[in-house]
Amino acid sequence: MLAIGLLALRVILGGFVAAHGVQKSTHLWGGGGLEATSKEFRDDGLAGGKLTALAAGGTQLVGGVLLILGFLTPLAAAAVIGTMVVATAVKFHAGFWSQDGGFEYPLFLSLLGIAVAWTGPGDFSLDGVLGLDTVYAHQPTAWVVAVVVTVAGVVGGLGTRMLLTRPAPVTTSGETN
Repeated sequence: MLAIGLLALRVILGGFVAAHGVQKSTHLWGGGGLEATSKEFRDDGLAGGKLTALAAGGTQLVGGVLLILGFLTPLAAAAVIGTMVVATAVKFHAGFWSQDGGFEYPLFLSLLGIAVAWTGPGDFSLDGVLGLDTVYAHQPTAWVVAVVVTVAGVVGGLGTRMLLTRPAPVTTSGETN
């Protein structure tokens, strides 16, 4: 039962995150492509233009697909956590609820990424088939992996947010907008 639950968690989370990555980078599934994503990022105060949009979409796509497959699961979880922490930080000013433009949804996805980091890929995964899930077999190692993945995702996401944040424009009166 646990293996099926972990498979469902990975596939559902990976599918949602990968689909968002595709939307960021293309016009599929209602996505605006790199141009629209670049504009959204600029409107959110982020620098980088199309390269930033491509990096965000690509990280979501690759992280999501790796989660679906259960391959390199710690890396996939860190990618999901990191990108969703950036989105959470960007939307933090709007409050909690998603219908108000808030951070509820990206926070939820990042927390699910943390859950995967702490549970591992499960038996129905490429990591399991290839023997890459052994890091989760022993408690001390599993704890270290889970902590490292969680910290790397959160710190990586917050660091990315800080690096990409543009200063607020200054008006002619010297005040920031």
